[in-house]
Amino acid sequence: MHAEGLLAPATADEARAAYDDLAPAARTVVRETAKAMSFDRAEYGERVTADVVETALDALFASLLEVRVGSRAEFEAFAEEHPDLDRAVEGSDEVERVAWHAAPAADLLVAATFHEEEEAAVGTLRRQAFGKAYMDLL
Repeated sequence: MHAEGLLAPATADEARAAYDDLAPAARTVVRETAKAMSFDRAEYGERVTADVVETALDALFASLLEVRVGSRAEFEAFAEEHPDLDRAVEGSDEVERVAWHAAPAADLLVAATFHEEEEAAVGTLRRQAFGKAYMDLL
């Protein structure tokens, strides 16, 4: 089993603080991306809306979530150690590998099974975890 990622907020307040801390980085990424696309001042003002920056912030937060990757047995052991978390598992019961994110701030353990494509599974899991555990909190 291994873990990757930086964010594992234990409470809703910790999740909100981490999200707020990432806001300047999201604004910078959007600004520099628009600059690389040669947006002039008028186009920037027209196209770079608060929704665009919020989407970047959501994606940045999700991409930094801590994810554990391991066997189904390792996932089951982790889940048993955290009985207070409701499970939200996507995928097949027949697949042996699992990626998961514990979100105690939402009382949720989000998981996705996969066979070979670990990077894709981790990316998908992060988006699912954001939507299921953090979107309403933030």
